[in-house]
Amino acid sequence: MFVGLLQLDLMIPESGSLKEKRFVLKSIKTRIRNKFNVSVAEVDHLEKWQRTVLGIALVCNERKFIDKTMNQILNLVDDDADIQILEHQLEVL
Repeated sequence: MFVGLLQLDLMIPESGSLKEKRFVLKSIKTRIRNKFNVSVAEVDHLEKWQRTVLGIALVCNERKFIDKTMNQILNLVDDDADIQILEHQLEVL
């Protein structure tokens, strides 16, 4: 059994309030959950308007599947015009 953990440090430059930030985050988190069936949570910078860290977890029996899925998630987030990826970190246990 493998557990994949992806941490995304994100910038939401157009956000002018926590309400706007939450709207953008809700949209991207829902798309990630629905498309990839993974767990997604905001784990840091909860009170900042333009910054956040998302934690994404996936449990699987193949390392190759985790790598493929996490790369697809990175591409999905990178394609979102409202979000910039500042840094990402993938760990497989």
